[in-house]
Amino acid sequence: MLLRPITRSIAFVRPTRSILSATPKRLFAARTSITPPFKPASSKDFIRSRTMCFCHSGVEGAEPMSGGASASASEMKPVDYRLPTDVVPKHYDIAVKTDLLSSPPSFSGEAIITLDITSDTSTLVFNAHKALNITHVAISSNDLKTSSTVVIPVDQLTFDEEQERGKIDLSKLPGGGLKAGSKGVKVWMRFEDELKGNMVGYYKSEGSTDEATGKKQIYALTQFEPTAARKAFPCWDEPLVKSTFSLSMIAREENTVLANMPEVSSNPWKPQSGASPEGALSDSYELGSLLAGGSSSGKTESSEGQWKIAKFEKTPPMSTYLVAYACGEFASLHSEHKSKLTGKTIPLRIFATHDQIKQAQFGLDIKKWALPVYEEIFDIPYALPKLDTLVAHDFDAGAMENWGLITGRTTAYLYDPEKSSLTAKKRVATVQCHELAHMWFGDIVTMKWWDNLWLNEAFATLMGELVIPDRIWPEWHVRAAFLNDHLTAALSLDSQRSSHPIEVDCPDANSVNQIFDSISYSKGASVLRMISAVVGEDKFLKGVSIYLKKHLYGNAETKDLWAGVSEASGMDVASIMANWTLKVGFPVISVDEQGDGKIKVTQNRFLSTGDVKPEEDETLWWVPLEVKTLSGGKSSIDHKAVLSERSTTIDVGKADNFKLNAETVGVYRVKYSPERLTKLGKDAAQFSIEDRVGLIADATTLARAGYAKTSGSLNLVAELSKTEKEFLPLSQIGGALGRLSAVWWEQPEHIRNAINKLRLDVFRPIVDRMGYEHGADDTPDVKELRELAVSTAAAAEDAAVLKELRDRFEPFLANNDDSRIPPDLQRSIYVNAVRHGGEKEYEKMLEVFKKPANPSTKVDAMYALCSAKDKALLERTFKMLDDGSVKDQDIYIFAFGLAQNRHSRRDMTAWFKEHYDELVKRFADSYGISHLIKGSFNSLTSYDDLKDAKAFFADKDVRKFKLSVSQTYDSMQAAADWLARDSKDVEQWLKENKYL
Repeated sequence: MLLRPITRSIAFVRPTRSILSATPKRLFAARTSITPPFKPASSKDFIRSRTMCFCHSGVEGAEPMSGGASASASEMKPVDYRLPTDVVPKHYDIAVKTDLLSSPPSFSGEAIITLDITSDTSTLVFNAHKALNITHVAISSNDLKTSSTVVIPVDQLTFDEEQERGKIDLSKLPGGGLKAGSKGVKVWMRFEDELKGNMVGYYKSEGSTDEATGKKQIYALTQFEPTAARKAFPCWDEPLVKSTFSLSMIAREENTVLANMPEVSSNPWKPQSGASPEGALSDSYELGSLLAGGSSSGKTESSEGQWKIAKFEKTPPMSTYLVAYACGEFASLHSEHKSKLTGKTIPLRIFATHDQIKQAQFGLDIKKWALPVYEEIFDIPYALPKLDTLVAHDFDAGAMENWGLITGRTTAYLYDPEKSSLTAKKRVATVQCHELAHMWFGDIVTMKWWDNLWLNEAFATLMGELVIPDRIWPEWHVRAAFLNDHLTAALSLDSQRSSHPIEVDCPDANSVNQIFDSISYSKGASVLRMISAVVGEDKFLKGVSIYLKKHLYGNAETKDLWAGVSEASGMDVASIMANWTLKVGFPVISVDEQGDGKIKVTQNRFLSTGDVKPEEDETLWWVPLEVKTLSGGKSSIDHKAVLSERSTTIDVGKADNFKLNAETVGVYRVKYSPERLTKLGKDAAQFSIEDRVGLIADATTLARAGYAKTSGSLNLVAELSKTEKEFLPLSQIGGALGRLSAVWWEQPEHIRNAINKLRLDVFRPIVDRMGYEHGADDTPDVKELRELAVSTAAAAEDAAVLKELRDRFEPFLANNDDSRIPPDLQRSIYVNAVRHGGEKEYEKMLEVFKKPANPSTKVDAMYALCSAKDKALLERTFKMLDDGSVKDQDIYIFAFGLAQNRHSRRDMTAWFKEHYDELVKRFADSYGISHLIKGSFNSLTSYDDLKDAKAFFADKDVRKFKLSVSQTYDSMQAAADWLARDSKDVEQWLKENKYL
């Protein structure tokens, strides 16, 4: 799954539009392989693996998760949060009937689940959400000493709402229960529910309104990760419990139905005459026959139209969270992938509503380009007979890797070659590549439990957002961009006390959602990138292939990955990486120059608040120092220099200059003396782009945390900006100055103006040099630098730049002519039109929001509607949040947009508090509440704000989002500390450098 909020600050955001580049060049080497067979685990393996998974996968003495879930694993017994192991589901036959025209739209279903019994049991325990109405239950087994199906009264079905489990008492049935060793026990259940718009389980999504008929498009799709399959059908909803699935979809004839596997038949559907629960498990019963007619829950079923039943191929063994299906009126585009490993042709399709399908071609093409690269690298063919993508109007996360049926937001898959930005194009490319990576990492090989979520998400981030795009679009320089996009995010979150280890305790369903964060994704990907650099990328990828091949169609954990990489590299990777995945945090390496070319390096844990306690500083990491030295204009790297103790001494000889963490491959910060930092700034041009990005990030971050004075980092920024020409280092500078401006937002006006002058001193000359229009031969880096410079200069309120943006907006305002709005500058133009305009500019953005040209344009309009200075206009935006004008999936974008605006920042916090109960109810089962908390509070920077936030949450039940609350406190604390500590230092620097 991809979680990537569109929340970058307008001050240095890269807006969202560009021109479609040429088809990428690809070189693929043929390999010989065979399609791997299905290898479901035996019942014995299942029980052993479940027992091993009950414990935290760390080592003795591993630090507990700070500020984490509702309870740690040590406080809960396995029986409290894991299903019993006395039964093993082997196969599900599921029929789902979708009625999009009922009032309200609803679904009903039947499931026949085939079980093996591993130990005597008189109860059947499974997962089911309280909202799912199970209307009938029947069971068939020789153990029950009857030759017929036993119908179980529904009142014998009890529920544990907290752990989302159903329990059937079998003790009163003939035979008293089920006996160990029994196979082929069948349980039939009928169930139903409303199709809600909450974006979890099987839910409804609403598209645009058809202008001809006035009808709103309504369709249904699933989102089950991590624990929402239980909202759609009764199941054993744990990743280790893999089963095969045979799905049937009952729908109206005009609807398209989709599932993980290819459709094998579609026929008119009518219920079987005389069907009854007593016969539901007989050989003659047609699954779905008891889904006819009305609803036990009183919903009104529509009788319009003729019905069909579509049946799909049986899946390989898979976890419940990867099951997927959908029903609606979709259009599609088609392509294919011919595997060099098997010679088989795999159909590739992308589905969207009819009004959006024309923007889906690029998303389809990516699958065709990327699949051969994945097969070449892993030497494992894509395993299923087809691969679809479904574009959804309502989607909680960014995208989801359902095996054979990938789903996601419109911004994740739609791209308009004429009106979308380079940023939008890159997002579509990396999202699709990320989800394709999951076809191997997560789908065919799945983590045993959620504490190893990183095995899925870190790999998909590394492969889908670095390795694969680098091979398809080398002009994007994704290896360097990874530092800004992921390493920075990882180190930012992991520098907080409320961070957690990569392998993290997550005992129950109430805590799983919280770990879908930058630690599991970005830090995980960063440590994989680091070990790849240590052993060599070829050996690393070979080790990954070994790991995958050993666990095909099964489950794995971190030690299995390290075993594969160790086999390929000959290194003890498990020992090297243990503390990187099992312990919270990362080190800062302090460099003490002792003369005669000797430097002493010391590692300590880094915290954003700079107040590490002795008990928090016990971890010693295995740190690849990667010492780069400059001598006579040439550079060299010592790859053997490693710090595994607290301190060590290194000889850099008579080098003209040196830098640790060459190419910024390590997951740590480096602290130099002010004198060395100045010298590095003067010699920066002799270092790589990756080195310069890391140097700026380290210096500015250390200053914010109090490890050095902010004035020192400003000296470095001033020095580098004199000669720096590349986008990525300048983007890091823009981000650092943007954060300074954001934290200093309530300082006196003359201080804020001085900071803006500094920003303009860096970026206004770039605007003058580059202008506002892209050239035909401009590289991606040039385009991104132009938009960075223009948007930063506008945020710093440069009068000439603002006038130019206003002039470009005027034809669009007057007669809908957007010919003077370059796609990549669209967001900045929109935002500043509203920020420095009035009601007519606001109305224009409201018009775009309601009827956007493409999804990224709608996001740009959202940020514009949040950017007004006028209180009356801001009140209109807040009213949109109240009256249903904003989709649930977009609420958090408004929250971040309003929080970025200093004129509405505190109003956003007040709105969240006022609507807290409603928001928790709406978003309790999704990721939205965490985004809303951070969006509503993270921009506040005073101790009073922190005290107020803690008082607000003090009496709230925050178990499901405790991490987000704790991380918000840490962010506010760090900002307030920075301001209190360095406000005078910054003011003095501004005076000395004539900005004040």
